[in-house]
Amino acid sequence: MGRTRSYDEDAVLSGAMHAFRRKGYQAVSVRDLEDATGLKVGSIYHSFGDKAGLFDAAFAHYNRVVLRGRIERFAPVEAGMDGLLALFVSLLHEPDDESFGCLITNSAIEFGGEARPHRCTVEGLRVLTETFMERLSSVQQRGGLRADISPESAALRLLALYQGILVLIRAGHDKQALAALIQNEFNNLEARHDP
Repeated sequence: MGRTRSYDEDAVLSGAMHAFRRKGYQAVSVRDLEDATGLKVGSIYHSFGDKAGLFDAAFAHYNRVVLRGRIERFAPVEAGMDGLLALFVSLLHEPDDESFGCLITNSAIEFGGEARPHRCTVEGLRVLTETFMERLSSVQQRGGLRADISPESAALRLLALYQGILVLIRAGHDKQALAALIQNEFNNLEARHDP
């Protein structure tokens, strides 16, 4: 009979997730992962197989908890365009003013030269694209999206803006300038109802 786990899996995955966000997959050492998770190397390998297995689990945790949690918090369906705007603005205000970026974005850059992107990168980008498309379609049905804009093309533009903002934040770009860029993009999407 195998040993039962005696640790909080969510806490372990959150710790690993932050370690991978801060340093990237290649640069994170086993010692870093021990420090981040509170587990010894034997427990990491017993529970996750290897570093890649822990990365996969931590990345899935990121998509499930961080990405979907951010969407639910800032951009629920009923919030419409204001919710989408709040989602983008939230990128500028990370806890503790960190700028380690998004695990999806960072992994897309780190593994960009490989034949196929990591499955969790694909999943995260899919979740974002579908969220943008659903919200924009809903706004369009209520007359809040410019008539000459398709939700599909606008969703792709928003995806590019979202990922670009995360890269620029990580590079230390001025957040006020990024806030103005976000506001300008949303102003361009909204239908004008002039008197």
